[in-house]
Amino acid sequence: MRWVDVSLPLGPRTPAFPGDPPVALAPVTRLDRGGPYALSQLTLGTHAGTHIDPPRHFFPDAPGVDRIDPDLLVGPAAVVRVADDVDAIGPAEIDEAPAGTVRLLFRTRNSARWAAGAPFFPDYVALSPDGADRAVARGVRLIGVDALSVESGGEPRYPVHRRLLAAGVVIVEGLLLDGIPAGRCEFACLPLRLVDGDGGPARALVARPSRARPAGAGSGSRPRSGSPRRTSGTATGR
Repeated sequence: MRWVDVSLPLGPRTPAFPGDPPVALAPVTRLDRGGPYALSQLTLGTHAGTHIDPPRHFFPDAPGVDRIDPDLLVGPAAVVRVADDVDAIGPAEIDEAPAGTVRLLFRTRNSARWAAGAPFFPDYVALSPDGADRAVARGVRLIGVDALSVESGGEPRYPVHRRLLAAGVVIVEGLLLDGIPAGRCEFACLPLRLVDGDGGPARALVARPSRARPAGAGSGSRPRSGSPRRTSGTATGR
């Protein structure tokens, strides 16, 4: 079984959702300036790059990212390839997943744009409210998307986030699934253990098992030269 990193690279060129702090890395101690070791200061938002949205992201008294059940974050999953002419992930796309799928990942045209080094783009493909309802009804416990938000722009009431998080569905945003084929896989996504965190930057991995297990059981090409760039813009959808 070969694991593939499906996280967005973190650095000054990492795309950021409009209004989020950029990723910054500043040297504190440098070997080339006589320091005994290298040490840097990392500055980033809790929703930088590939990250997890816990219930606390929208519900103030709900569990933070440090209290997500680790069993939900590692195990069999299914990847659904969404056609490039689809602008929103709805019930039809949810129903492409095998029966019993617990962890559901969506590869849309977003991933190819990230892999090509695109900055933030407001016309990203996201989940529709009807799609969120369908996922909850089917018993999905984790949804991963290749956009920096599971919610499309122009949704100021955040119905997708609220419906998923209220139902206990873990949201993974900012996946880089370019080159990952549709079908069953193994998935792992572990966020930083931020106490009461409203989000958590994470490392996400996908692997094809030699003998696939059901997606509900048990606990690609990469970016071209340079990392995706960050830019500002106007959008809702967080």
